[in-house]
Amino acid sequence: MPLPENDIESELSYAYLHAVSSRAGLNCKVENRHGDNYGIDAQVDFFAPIPGTWRSDVSLRIQLKATKNRGAETATHISYPFRGIEQYNRLRTNSGEPHRILVVLFLPTNITDWVNITEDELLLKQAAYWVCLYGAVASANEVSQTIYLPKANLLTPDSLSALCQQIGVGSLPNYNLP
Repeated sequence: MPLPENDIESELSYAYLHAVSSRAGLNCKVENRHGDNYGIDAQVDFFAPIPGTWRSDVSLRIQLKATKNRGAETATHISYPFRGIEQYNRLRTNSGEPHRILVVLFLPTNITDWVNITEDELLLKQAAYWVCLYGAVASANEVSQTIYLPKANLLTPDSLSALCQQIGVGSLPNYNLP
């Protein structure tokens, strides 16, 4: 029996993160079920000297989401209805290291467009964006919270490495409403 569609979305979000991390030369590992219960799906480890510091490694915990329902957009942000207020609250509170971010993979509406494979390429359609929710306001309900992902935070090998280096120098991104 095939996986349900939401499980396929989830697996593609892991594949996207692994591909980006691998291309950046970062270690990426899937968390176990205990980490998943805490809202951590994966961890990325950056092992390289960070200029201007004594640090040479940074770990980053990641909550992964995937959806084919792209939210409302402005010129600078994409909205996403984050379901799971307990996880949202964990992501918005800076509890120390490793730091945490949310990564949302947006997929085409038609499932047959998600992945295309030819002899020359493996193509996963659309992209993922990241956001750090530190400092976000508490939700007014117990079901979901609309968050806004900056389009400037496209998850690429360069942006993931830069984020790890930014964390390494102690400059944490905080959540800002558009």
